[in-house]
Amino acid sequence: MKRGEAIARLLRDVLSDVADYGALRLLLDSQFHAALRHDATVLRALAARITEAVQVLDGRRLLRARVVNSLYGVSGRMDSVFDELPDDSRERCRAMWTRLEALVAECKRLNARNCLLMTDQYEIMQRVLHGEDQTYAPA
Repeated sequence: MKRGEAIARLLRDVLSDVADYGALRLLLDSQFHAALRHDATVLRALAARITEAVQVLDGRRLLRARVVNSLYGVSGRMDSVFDELPDDSRERCRAMWTRLEALVAECKRLNARNCLLMTDQYEIMQRVLHGEDQTYAPA
């Protein structure tokens, strides 16, 4: 792949990631609301969709890292790609990258929130079903 083609591919993939992380954010919100309703059927379906979305995103991330490393070496960064762009494109692409970073951080936050909710629900259910270990422990 020629240098210009590689850079064009990187930028298309970043644009795809912005769209796909937006979709992942919606899936994570749906997961949270399904967990609040204890809707196991919806949670199973969402888990499959979330897993698939994350695999696609991770595949593009790995490819992006390989392409950037092949173009700029192991210390290469996306900023190196943006530095090669014409002025009018450079700022738009940097803004898109900043948007992607914000979406990634938001999805990580939502995933942690969902994990905490479901873990707490599981622990409560275990106590309800099996009782508490220390209910009659000596003081």
